[in-house]
Amino acid sequence: MPTGHPLTIDLYELTMADSYWRRGMNDRAVFELFVRPPVPGRRFLVAAGVEAALDYLERLRFGEEDRAYLRSLGIFSEAFLDYLAELRFSGEVWAVREGELVFPGEPLVRVEAPRIEAQIVETYLLNVVNFHTLIASKAARVRLAAGWEASLADFSPRRDHGPEAALGVAYASYLAGFDGTSNVEAGRRLGLPVVGTMAHAYVMSFPSELEAFRAFAADHPRPVLLIDTYDTLEGARRALLVARELREQGRRLAGVRIDSGDLPTLTRRVRRLFDEAGFPEVQIFISGDLDEYRIQAFRAAGGVAEGYGVGTRLGTSYDLPALGGVYKLVEDAAGPQLKKSPGKRTWPGRKQVWRRWGEGAVRDVLGLADEKPAGEPLLAPRMQNGRRLAAPEPLTEVRERVRGWLARLPEDLRVIAKDPAPDYPVEVSEALAALVRRLERARH
Repeated sequence: MPTGHPLTIDLYELTMADSYWRRGMNDRAVFELFVRPPVPGRRFLVAAGVEAALDYLERLRFGEEDRAYLRSLGIFSEAFLDYLAELRFSGEVWAVREGELVFPGEPLVRVEAPRIEAQIVETYLLNVVNFHTLIASKAARVRLAAGWEASLADFSPRRDHGPEAALGVAYASYLAGFDGTSNVEAGRRLGLPVVGTMAHAYVMSFPSELEAFRAFAADHPRPVLLIDTYDTLEGARRALLVARELREQGRRLAGVRIDSGDLPTLTRRVRRLFDEAGFPEVQIFISGDLDEYRIQAFRAAGGVAEGYGVGTRLGTSYDLPALGGVYKLVEDAAGPQLKKSPGKRTWPGRKQVWRRWGEGAVRDVLGLADEKPAGEPLLAPRMQNGRRLAAPEPLTEVRERVRGWLARLPEDLRVIAKDPAPDYPVEVSEALAALVRRLERARH
């Protein structure tokens, strides 16, 4: 994924950092990034954007033009701008793996660095982890709704919130189980499979629908014909005629796509038409404002499709357009820090999450980093002295891991519903609870 610009940062990060610099407050500090609970309609999350965050930290530089702009604002000390000229991230990062199953309240990334360094990276880390986790979580739910036998394509670029967001959607959805994207730039830059069929405008550009189908089939090696421009069933019959013509040429019609109408009924009738004519290999793809809820309803109503194109509702995470990810100070030279704000309390100290898979269940324990309860620790060291400890995993391996834990996800977490406050299986260790009680008694 592309690396963020150093000035992709909220102004207050820099004004605080300048004040820290003037007062000699650049001691070691620990910040943790997590998603605040509850998250409506989400029984689990898929962590993503972690690798992009690590790449940003490793490459962080404030160039001459960056500092010149900051100087033009007239609010920063020259000594601080000189400090930025030499700044390189020198800290330590612990994080979950890209594509990890996580729950709200659990730290996804822990940054331990000189206070200024740890503070000024907040905005970018939240931006990239929040967005990619949002989309990957949505895409995983779509995959569960569609089943593993169906093909899924990201059709979202025209509705995404900008070109860079479209790249992020293509990446995060592929990570979470989609098979490809219509975004050609994502194919070029990220190596993702690119897919596409045809538009209604193509059909309408020919004197007749049949002529459009024949032209496209002649010009495309694996044609998929869009059959709902005028009348879907008539379009299916014309597509069947083209399928017969292609068979005589030693070729085959790959499929047909339906983008509107009563999709369960239409797909059943189109499937029957091709099967009875001896063309069971012609696949049916549907599109048109799909998401996990609509795919689930389509299948429950007896709809038949081998593939789904999912666009707007994926790329904008239509039912949940933002995650409440936050990045909070949890420890510094003075010890563990507890934020007591009503409704925005935090867990203090360096923390770890331990996971145990059971028979049809998953159990997570949130505790202090130096505890050792039973289970597999989710956060692992990823950077030391500002350098990565290992190269990023191949995306194919991340996809396989996501598929593996989605397959073993307990039934109560697989439910696709718009519930307002799902219950997450996260427990708090007694040591962490005791630390909170001690800090609550302390006066500030």
